[in-house]
Amino acid sequence: MNFQPLFGSYHPIAIHASAATLAIGLGGAQFVLPKGTSLHRCLGYVWVTLMASVAITGLFIHEIHMIGAFSPIHLLSLLVLVTLVWAVRAAKNGLVSRHRTAMMMLYIFGLLLAGAFTFSPGRVIHAVFTG
Repeated sequence: MNFQPLFGSYHPIAIHASAATLAIGLGGAQFVLPKGTSLHRCLGYVWVTLMASVAITGLFIHEIHMIGAFSPIHLLSLLVLVTLVWAVRAAKNGLVSRHRTAMMMLYIFGLLLAGAFTFSPGRVIHAVFTG
């Protein structure tokens, strides 16, 4: 592994990838830790902050151009931000099932699936792992 392509890249990419990596680890921990505890709530706010950071920095990354300087990833970033707000409000209103579903979808589609595409040739993460 060679981290030079990541940390030598356009600044938002390094922040984006770092926040996403932390969110993957913390999100995985959230799935196995007890729910409804103060620890779950505290780690949840950290995870939401990481996910918001991933989404916001994603808006400043323009490596793929499909519609001007934008790509479907920018729509995904906006969807993540809206879903985060929706999921937190669901938890605060006691709608645990909605909260759980939204957070699981964010983790699976917003992190794991979207993250898998970063291993495509020509992407920074691909360069990190293939040197």
